[in-house]
Amino acid sequence: MNAQIKESCNCGRESESEKLGRVVELIAEYQGREGSLIQLLHLAQGIYGYLPMEVLRRVAEGLDMPLSQVTGVATFYSFFTMQPRGENTIRVCLGTACYVRGGKQIIARLQELLGIGVGATTADGKFTLEVMRCIGACGLAPAITINGKVFKQVNPEKLQAIIEQYY
Repeated sequence: MNAQIKESCNCGRESESEKLGRVVELIAEYQGREGSLIQLLHLAQGIYGYLPMEVLRRVAEGLDMPLSQVTGVATFYSFFTMQPRGENTIRVCLGTACYVRGGKQIIARLQELLGIGVGATTADGKFTLEVMRCIGACGLAPAITINGKVFKQVNPEKLQAIIEQYY
């Protein structure tokens, strides 16, 4: 495998031309490979932190696919994003157990603390707020995740202290 897979996002340390150059190299590497679109999008997202439209256009051209097919894949899978994300992604579970035990109040408090709505990123790029339908931790409800780490039995009063861990 190539080195791009192992690298974490260098989004803030590389220029736009350097990032695009890396994507162009990946496209050349994956051209002609059947079924390579998802892998290529994953690698491109690793370079940028998200999938800008210019990258999707380049991928479509490089793989000789319609742009609609590439954007269709990028928007279908939840692990792809076409919007820049914050350094930390907070996901609030709204599965039945979490919803009934206060999921809506947790979202309201996070929106208040962060000053953003669901799906948005804070101005400082520190947090992105999202909802999930279920994280599979119903016995721990209500639950949230931050960068994949599960916080159990959360209530609005605990949120300030949880968020402060990420500053």
